[in-house]
Amino acid sequence: MSDLLDVRGLAKHFPIRSGVFGRTTGHVRAVDGVDLRVAQGRTLGLVGESGSGKTTLGRCILRLIDPTAGEVLFEGADILKLDARTMRATRRRLQIIFQDPYSSLNPRMTVGSIVGEPFAIHRIARGRQRQEMVAELLVTVGLDPSAMAKHPHEFSGGQRQRIGIARALALKPRLIIADEPVSSLDVSIQAQILNLMVDLQRKFEMAYLFISHDLRIVEHISDDVAVMYLGRLVEYAPTRRLFASPMHPYTQALMAAIPVIDPETRRRRVIVPGDMPSAAAPPPGCRFHTRCPVAEPICRTVEPPLADIGQGHLAACHLVKPGALRNSTSC
Repeated sequence: MSDLLDVRGLAKHFPIRSGVFGRTTGHVRAVDGVDLRVAQGRTLGLVGESGSGKTTLGRCILRLIDPTAGEVLFEGADILKLDARTMRATRRRLQIIFQDPYSSLNPRMTVGSIVGEPFAIHRIARGRQRQEMVAELLVTVGLDPSAMAKHPHEFSGGQRQRIGIARALALKPRLIIADEPVSSLDVSIQAQILNLMVDLQRKFEMAYLFISHDLRIVEHISDDVAVMYLGRLVEYAPTRRLFASPMHPYTQALMAAIPVIDPETRRRRVIVPGDMPSAAAPPPGCRFHTRCPVAEPICRTVEPPLADIGQGHLAACHLVKPGALRNSTSC
């Protein structure tokens, strides 16, 4: 299966300015050399703590933020090298669903104008034809066409997110970056939105880059999972394999923090002390070593590569040997 999206060495360093003349005194290394791939029709879940660089990575892929370095190959072309006109046309196939359904919709515009705006910007349809296309989109996401005449404040959070999804679908994209699309919704509404996204993916054969800090949601919706920590990927694997056998200590800690419904169930506790270091001054060696319960001296000086340990499973840890899973048949 060919890759729809291929990100290579992507980095985004924000300058730190100080003094009267605003001189650059350092950089916040929000994203610091990330490689990932998304195949057509599949979902890659991107997880990590707040501040790990997930949202910045997603916005760099869309060129909502210009990266410092790297390549973003979409359908074989590096979109970071496209001129403004070509990039505008490419954006029809790249869309985003924002985290907050309350701030991502213009309160002064009607739903019909919000969902129909992509048709106007790209000069696809106008007048009655545009209204019919908007009505069809609203029905597709589970809303009544009468919603076209209303404003965002007249809807609940879940309904607003459906409007945001309809807007993202308008131009029939091949890839949608979903930036924590259900984190601000009630649990029951989360399930409805997630099921809607799964159904839409099957119907339109889209790919998702699904950004979240909630591993339960990621397990439900993703085909593959990438774990991010302090601007770098530390583990990457098919979903079933990652949840059955997490290899990196940070991933193991995230797994151990997932709430267990059954009070009789016991699991090994993994305690991660302290807070994530500053991205303006990441520690040398493995970036997780300052909090890792099993760190060794090499972890403090040598940064481990994201190495293949077998069966499509990658991990950046000195304690996990390359090829460790190649002779294993478990998943």
